[in-house]
Amino acid sequence: MRAFVRSYLDPGDRLGEVLFGLIMVLTITLTTELALEDGRAGARELMIAAIGCNVAWGVIDGGMYVMGAMLERARRARAILAVQSAPDEAAALAVVEASLEGTLVSLQPEEERRRVYRQVREMALGAAPAPTRIEREDLLGGLACLLLVLLSVVPVVLPFVLIRNPWVALRVSNGLLVALLFVTGYEWGRHANTNRWLAGLVYMAVGLLLVGVAIALGG
Repeated sequence: MRAFVRSYLDPGDRLGEVLFGLIMVLTITLTTELALEDGRAGARELMIAAIGCNVAWGVIDGGMYVMGAMLERARRARAILAVQSAPDEAAALAVVEASLEGTLVSLQPEEERRRVYRQVREMALGAAPAPTRIEREDLLGGLACLLLVLLSVVPVVLPFVLIRNPWVALRVSNGLLVALLFVTGYEWGRHANTNRWLAGLVYMAVGLLLVGVAIALGG
């Protein structure tokens, strides 16, 4: 499953899904403590609420991924049409340059960049933009989002399964979730080439702040 998720989501997307999944779970567990007054029955209700919340969020986020993928293909199609409808070569090259801004092409010397721009223009002139529709890869990417959000609920479920005292299980669950917020930030720092420990602390602090906002707003 790890290879499957990596095939469709880059590190930023993967960490983002885990982060929001953890925040959703932590929000549920911090706002439903009263359910534990019913003992094991209340703990079961809490688990069901947490799982249901993350299933809903995973479906929504998966849908957003599908729409985002479609919009990205539509953006490329619009760029191709803009090149084809440009009044002259200079205008077409300007469209290509704007489309490739921020990519590795911009790191090349100017002469080499111009050569690449001309090559892309020639390819765009011969391309036929297809209508934007949902593709198989979009659905698989959305499924990867759903799986990551669902996996983030595991830390809140296991303590309630393994520990009989629901209050102890709740504290262990919350502690695990806070620790995972730090780990998520640490991994983000590794991919972002920045201070990993500081990134972990910032992720943990921001995650707890977002939970606090959600609770204050009645979430």
